[in-house]
Amino acid sequence: MLTTRLVITMAVLWLLLSGMFKTQLLVLGVMSVALVAWLAIRMGVLTHRGHPIYFRFLHIFEYWGWLAWQILLSNIDVTRRILARDMPIKPTLRRVSATPDSDMGRAIYANSITLTPGTTAINFTVDGDILVHALHEDSLSDLEKGEMAAHISKVEPHFKPLEPPP
Repeated sequence: MLTTRLVITMAVLWLLLSGMFKTQLLVLGVMSVALVAWLAIRMGVLTHRGHPIYFRFLHIFEYWGWLAWQILLSNIDVTRRILARDMPIKPTLRRVSATPDSDMGRAIYANSITLTPGTTAINFTVDGDILVHALHEDSLSDLEKGEMAAHISKVEPHFKPLEPPP
């Protein structure tokens, strides 16, 4: 089931990104999808701590739309701060709680922070927080409200915790 979803996802993504339907390219695409699927199975990347790695399908599109909107708003804010002489730039470094449930969710959270202009995720702390640098402290207060983390939590699959082996 997971292998089928992986192959279909990679094939559709390859077709969308290439946009070419010549026989030679389609054959190469099929071969590359097959090779990557075989490597993924051999490496065991489809499972993580006994659970399949995937996200809730419809929620991921909602999250991408929301993230694209946040990137646009942040671009406008950063551009205004650069062009307007009276807008303050106050670089700040602060810990932000990484609240998504899985390691993958926390990685996506850190990457989403970095994708948003004006903020950069620097490091995960020992406590599980993310050290974030921001162009202005307003950006960090938005992160601390937890809206981005809440969106990522909607995308994550909800699993029961693993029971320790007997």
